[in-house]
Amino acid sequence: MELRLDRLTKQYKQKLAVDRIDLELKCGVYGLLGANGAGKTTLMRMICDIQEPTSGEILCNGQNIREMGEEYRDRLGYLPQNFGYYPEFTAYKFLLYIASLKGMGKEQAAVRSLYLLDMVGLADQKKRKIKTFSGGMKQRLGIAQAMLNEPEILILDEPTAGLDPKERVRFRNLISSFSKDKIVILSTHIVSDVEYIADEILVMKDGRLIHRGAPEVVTQEAKGLVWECKVDSKDAEHYIKRYNVGNLKNTGEQTVLRIISDTCPCEGAVETDPTLEDLYLYYFSEEENRP
Repeated sequence: MELRLDRLTKQYKQKLAVDRIDLELKCGVYGLLGANGAGKTTLMRMICDIQEPTSGEILCNGQNIREMGEEYRDRLGYLPQNFGYYPEFTAYKFLLYIASLKGMGKEQAAVRSLYLLDMVGLADQKKRKIKTFSGGMKQRLGIAQAMLNEPEILILDEPTAGLDPKERVRFRNLISSFSKDKIVILSTHIVSDVEYIADEILVMKDGRLIHRGAPEVVTQEAKGLVWECKVDSKDAEHYIKRYNVGNLKNTGEQTVLRIISDTCPCEGAVETDPTLEDLYLYYFSEEENRP
């Protein structure tokens, strides 16, 4: 399985949401990182053939996906940021309904639905109405509906937004278990969601793909830019206002700061190895602080 994005572009009047992206994807988990407004969702929707590119094309095994039509969509599983569901449906009835929309036979739909409910840890809740589910349970049900047709390409757009840490860990483990022999694209601005499960990180900013590589490789972009230092607690606010501070820890009268800076921020600061979160802050701290 191979997806190729060839000079993919999407323009909305004066806004260039996706700007001439060239990308080749093969089986594996890809973490798409970017601040809100970076163009991630627009890119996902074009890959899912929901939106038409302004220019460029997407090829699946050498064929244009728009020409493939239903043949391409049969290979695709998609979990949008806010997937639609019927609150009064039970989890099992909902999956049967989605399976019917995907053209699955009744027997196949029943077997597959029960299997997936078990896989996502909802087998015991199959007769409960979705309106009674927690956010994490709804997201797990969302993964199940995206996997009904055993897709070769799985697209997940901000799947863990709003989940508590325990549910996010469960969700990441679930994605890992589903990722064999598939192209999985996980779009997020929550760095820890992709730090441990992604084979490759794709960094997107202002509609462009600005960096890609294995997690341990892309973090080297921030090499020499991450510092740790101890300052008097009364001076901490000065550093917070002046520098890009990733972490802060108070230890009595002193405060330990982790600072992302092109230059040494203060006397006694020690250069330290960057993490993926440091890289994210280096690229996107200004965007996240915009009103």
